[in-house]
Amino acid sequence: VQLQASGGGLAQAGGSLGLSCAASGRTFSSYDMGWFRQAPGKEREFVAAVSWSGGSTDYADSVKGRFTISRDNAKNTVYLQMNSLKPEDTAVYFCAARPRRSIVQPISRAVGLYDYWGQGTLVTVSS
Repeated sequence: VQLQASGGGLAQAGGSLGLSCAASGRTFSSYDMGWFRQAPGKEREFVAAVSWSGGSTDYADSVKGRFTISRDNAKNTVYLQMNSLKPEDTAVYFCAARPRRSIVQPISRAVGLYDYWGQGTLVTVSS
């Protein structure tokens, strides 16, 4: 599967941005989807994930209540709505896909379990 992230840009603290990640290739609904981010000089970290069906979601504590992940399997797209942005949200944001190998597979926060990655989109939040 190929992933193309878009929607990054510049926002003020307290503002909002929405990210999209369009998938092409194999069946989109065969994948759990995640958003990760990497700030300069830091390791890539988990932000949010959604199960293949959209029925389960998970969020990092740092974004819980501010960010919302969703997906539209008919459009082969996963979204990340980011509200109440903070300067510490500044990073390159990556979408990623993890193949669903079991119907009971729990969604994961682990970078290493996601096989496919988009190119990243930069989000900059000014104070």
